[in-house]
Amino acid sequence: MKKHSVNSVLAMVAICAFSANRASASPPEKLPNIVYILADDMGYGDVSALNPDSEIHTPNIDRLAKDGMRFTDAHSGSSVCTPTRYGILTGQYCWRTRLKSQVLWNYDNSLMDPDRLNVASFLKAHGYHTAMIGKWHLGMDWASKSNPSGITDIEADVDFTKPFRNGPIDMGFDTFYGINASLDMPPYIFLEQDRAVTQPNVKIDKTEFGRPGMADKELSADDFLPAFTQRAVSYIKAQDQNTPFFLYFPLNAPHTPIAPSEAFKGRSKLEGKLGNYADFCIEVDDTVGQVLNALDEKGLSENTIVIFTADNGCAYYIGVKGFEESGHFPSAIYRGYKGGTFDGGHRVPFLVQWPAVVKPDTKNDQPICLTDLLATCAELIGAELPENAAEDSLSFLAALNGEDIDTSSREAVVHHDFKGNFAIRKGKWKLLNDANAGLGYKEKQFAPGIHLYDLETDPGENNNVADQYPETVQELTALLEQYQRDARSVQLN
Repeated sequence: MKKHSVNSVLAMVAICAFSANRASASPPEKLPNIVYILADDMGYGDVSALNPDSEIHTPNIDRLAKDGMRFTDAHSGSSVCTPTRYGILTGQYCWRTRLKSQVLWNYDNSLMDPDRLNVASFLKAHGYHTAMIGKWHLGMDWASKSNPSGITDIEADVDFTKPFRNGPIDMGFDTFYGINASLDMPPYIFLEQDRAVTQPNVKIDKTEFGRPGMADKELSADDFLPAFTQRAVSYIKAQDQNTPFFLYFPLNAPHTPIAPSEAFKGRSKLEGKLGNYADFCIEVDDTVGQVLNALDEKGLSENTIVIFTADNGCAYYIGVKGFEESGHFPSAIYRGYKGGTFDGGHRVPFLVQWPAVVKPDTKNDQPICLTDLLATCAELIGAELPENAAEDSLSFLAALNGEDIDTSSREAVVHHDFKGNFAIRKGKWKLLNDANAGLGYKEKQFAPGIHLYDLETDPGENNNVADQYPETVQELTALLEQYQRDARSVQLN
């Protein structure tokens, strides 16, 4: 891999890069820490700093907006879980892998290739301590009782006494504490490093977790987010000023099971399912607040990049219709929810605080994608990426410096849904290539054929203008096919 030869010069390289791009600001004297907080199924409209009409108030997330930058046009790489997480870490769209639709299930083998560069392995190679706390959901290769070479998808065959392979530790994280998938997928246990913390000791039917399966009978669904928060805070407090760290902190909330802990039940003062969901969002907000406070107390805030975002939009199946009737719209003005290619499925909150560089209360309206983290980290530390990595990752570092992102090497962003449908966004134009791509909104189907929307005049995607602009349809269709054919969307210099 092309990179600067020794870690000791990285800080000076970064300073030179900052000086060139941000001459009016004082560059940091050393590489920044990076904290990446990923909410699970939290809509753009669930953050009060982004949606002034929100019934849910998120003062700690709003603090990131007040003290840093909000990106108003940020998109997850997919409108469902596993593909987005894959893209965050690898900088590659997940539809380029074996997973062409849907998500991995609880005992599926690892989707990650230990030979493919990812954010954790990249930063670790450049002197960072790397930690992951929370929800993995990228598969892992469990030990098998009957087949030593690897597990099948049968829960009874998993040997929980033995380490699993190709989880976070094998992908470049120095430390891992979390769960293997969504908290409605067994086993309902904590994992640490490369093994189970405790052995599952009971088979439960469909209960508070959601799906039946093996569990630790001492654990409840509302134990997990507090445990992850406490571990993240402890990790931050254990760091020093001399070694930069990367904390990847993917939460299990507010994804189902919607299980706010006792201290947060009723906190929103809203009723019904909306109240329960709002309470859980408020607990997510409190987690963000605890992380920010820990950084403050440790004296690390000034030169720590804190990113808060979500893996996709709010899940329509948790009672969204009732939310809307109560006056709360988790997708704000945007159409659709989790699972579809309408913007509500993949337009996500994205807020960045970095006091050493990012000016407070600023915003960027350029489209970015969650696949962009790896390229951003590379530019941040002044290192080049190999040609066989980060094929769909474009650095947004310039935006943090208050400048426009150079989009000359990537003309458009590709969206992908639960069923494997595509959409492509270039400038104000967005093309949906399948009539059923709106899964997750009030209607399950809509008029057949290609859909084209002008997001400048129609951000709610209500007026299909494909018939009026056939040349734009042709252009975007050809560009999507090119991205699929070329195996990359960011062109090499």
